[in-house]
Amino acid sequence: MNSRRTFIKQAGLAAGAALLVPSFAFKRINKNVGLQLYTLREELPKDVKGVIEKVAQAGYKEVETYGFYKGKFWDLSAKEFKALLSANGLKAPSGHYGMDQFSRTGKTDNLKADMEACAIIGGKYFTIAGAHVDMSKGIDGFKKTANDFNKVAELAKASGLKFAYHNHDFEFKKFEDTTGYDVYLSETDKNLVNFEMDLYWVVRSGNDPLALFKKYPGRFPMWHVKDMDKAKPEWNTEIGKGSIDFKSIFAQAKLSGMKHFFVEHESNYKPDPIGSIKTSCDYIKANLV
Repeated sequence: MNSRRTFIKQAGLAAGAALLVPSFAFKRINKNVGLQLYTLREELPKDVKGVIEKVAQAGYKEVETYGFYKGKFWDLSAKEFKALLSANGLKAPSGHYGMDQFSRTGKTDNLKADMEACAIIGGKYFTIAGAHVDMSKGIDGFKKTANDFNKVAELAKASGLKFAYHNHDFEFKKFEDTTGYDVYLSETDKNLVNFEMDLYWVVRSGNDPLALFKKYPGRFPMWHVKDMDKAKPEWNTEIGKGSIDFKSIFAQAKLSGMKHFFVEHESNYKPDPIGSIKTSCDYIKANLV
């Protein structure tokens, strides 16, 4: 009996400590740094196996795919690519795909093939890298695309996946008191449609990621983390070397709903792309997670 009372007392003290110091009791965010493989778009087609090995060696634990074409991730089938990732201790919780054929014709064959591949490699999120919008129709063009998101999200759910959309900057075009991005967030089913916020493009468009987190809490389970060059904002740079305040953004990870994040360098990671992604990974591990 005494041992049971001691256990209950100790458990109560531990619970109290967890309430007082939550950072010790719960992991705040996913600390597995991810990489959008588009960062290495010039290197991957030449040596997919060697590049994936280098991604793991640079400190990454997750990747986001792109480039699934004619049934292959470069020269590998989905099963072969999954085996390559596993051999290097990597997971691919998300992949970038397209839905333009569906938007134009209503056909789902391409979507279903892509979703099957996404599931095979262990994906959780079927992420649309960018969707066509008929800008000539103004706000109605964005409403039509938002409706398409809802439909594709239903297909993703039936395939055991979650739907997500990755933004650029054109979604922030203003229409009176709203934007295309606001339309996407307000016109889609929040239980089905998720968003992968590209932090660079949000900032580049003149918007504040923190304001969007507050306006739409929990809608952004994934981020693209890429920095803005201080001298040339149209360029990226390694994380921590640019002008984006990532510390304040990562501090609000819970509010945004973030579960995964992916480093991406689009325009100036040369001449040493592998060294550059390692620099970004090291900075994130030392300063942000």
